[in-house]
Amino acid sequence: MKKAKYLVTFLVMAFMLILTACGTSETSGNGSDDSSDEKKTLRVVTDAAYAPFEYQDKGEIVGFDIDLIKAVAKEAGYEIDIAHTGWDPIFVELEKKIADIGISSITINDDRKKTYDFSVPYFLSTNKIMVPEGSPIKSAEDLKDKTVAVQNATTGQEAVEGLLGKNSDQIKKFENNNLAIMELKAGGADAVVADNTVIEEYAKNNPNDKFVIIEDKDAFAQEFYGLMFSKGSKIKADFDKALNEVFDNGTYAKIYNKWFKVDPDVQLLKDQQ
Repeated sequence: MKKAKYLVTFLVMAFMLILTACGTSETSGNGSDDSSDEKKTLRVVTDAAYAPFEYQDKGEIVGFDIDLIKAVAKEAGYEIDIAHTGWDPIFVELEKKIADIGISSITINDDRKKTYDFSVPYFLSTNKIMVPEGSPIKSAEDLKDKTVAVQNATTGQEAVEGLLGKNSDQIKKFENNNLAIMELKAGGADAVVADNTVIEEYAKNNPNDKFVIIEDKDAFAQEFYGLMFSKGSKIKADFDKALNEVFDNGTYAKIYNKWFKVDPDVQLLKDQQ
């Protein structure tokens, strides 16, 4: 009887320990995008080869996009873990809900919106042409009999395909813009077409390469970057609200000025909403 009493007491205590353990379990960021009240650490993926937006400096991922997502996540009340995955894996991880957010100078367009959700726009961009000094190329029209290097699966590639044809062998596609620029530098291409800020930053920081940037507003439309989420993301609304808050409280302008040395047109971005 005494042994049975001790056994009952032991079983009750064991049951209470199990309940306690279950009650203290924590949620971790794994791309599940759940709707629990407890804020979890989010996995943010990027292609850190796109200065000045995202790049690696002494092993640390830095850039305009990185400062922005940190500020917006803080405003939204989330912790984040930023990972460099490369360009294509960003889309794979979000589609499979391995990651929670993609930020990597990702242009919002109708084709991508079929598979992903986007935040309100946070950056205005346009494609431009980079050529060696003295090049006969003066506009997009002049690219039609030239070899053009682009980053694969970008709007730069789409723009050049619109000029040269989707299967043109004059288009050289690379994993990132750095490789496309190296191809131009080595003489393997006549031009690079990419987001203006990226090639402008490269030309400014590498004057010895003597590259020239060409704008053609008639050929390349304005584009807007957004945070990218899995389709049906439950956290998109939190980040839209937080982005608008950093627009309004001056945080966005401070980050923008730090990286580009000019003030942003915040009203233009808000008008796109």
